[in-house]
Amino acid sequence: MADVAGEMFRKVREAPEKGAPLYLQLKKSIEDAIGSGLIGPGDALPSARDIAMRADVSRVTVRKAVQNLVRGGVLVQRHGSGTFVAPRPGRVEQSLSRLTSFTEDMARRGMSVQSTWLDRGLYAPSPDEMMALGLSANEPVARVSRIRMADGTPLAIERASLSAVMLPDPAGIGESLYAALEKSGQRPVRAVQRISAANLGAADATLLDVPAGSASLNIERISYLASGKVVEFTRSVYRADAYDFVVELRLAGAVDEGGSAA
Repeated sequence: MADVAGEMFRKVREAPEKGAPLYLQLKKSIEDAIGSGLIGPGDALPSARDIAMRADVSRVTVRKAVQNLVRGGVLVQRHGSGTFVAPRPGRVEQSLSRLTSFTEDMARRGMSVQSTWLDRGLYAPSPDEMMALGLSANEPVARVSRIRMADGTPLAIERASLSAVMLPDPAGIGESLYAALEKSGQRPVRAVQRISAANLGAADATLLDVPAGSASLNIERISYLASGKVVEFTRSVYRADAYDFVVELRLAGAVDEGGSAA
């Protein structure tokens, strides 16, 4: 832990940011160490005395930084034991072989779903939206953006775009976008998804309540009706510490239990 602690507080000690309060610099140093995996859930922080010595700051500064992180749920203090990195939320597995909504996924797990709306409205389409949805420049696009939470923990940011013909009143949808589309007979039946790994920028990290630079899984999805018409263009950001995507693979030409080729 000695080498880890030295690395955690090296920047505060050797290159402090001018004008920034030391306790905030120390707080960011600890957050960065957690976000980069240098220390993980359940790991103990060095004592306040050790941190003060390694970061070359006062114990008052250490206590202020630690208390700020405890209030934010990043650290937990156990009486008589010390300060530890807070446990991560239980991981969620989502199958990539079924087209379901976030609400349906969480309901199957017995989890309570909440959303914080970021945007619901009609706009002029962007070039990416025009290409994905097959819109002209004068056809409005409905945008639906929100933070998706399960049992109070933010797991993902969803930013969906649809033709206004498909969703003329984005402000009127309830908890599930797919439920709203099903009522109008516009629920998609298939989708193409592209998944990439990234590190969260400051804005999205704040929305997901994790340190900036934390790992994320970014998914771009285009969904279709049975007729082949595009319904939805969605760009989502998932917390990599809370989400696993699972897909079943079969050998080409293998025969399933029903006797037909899989």
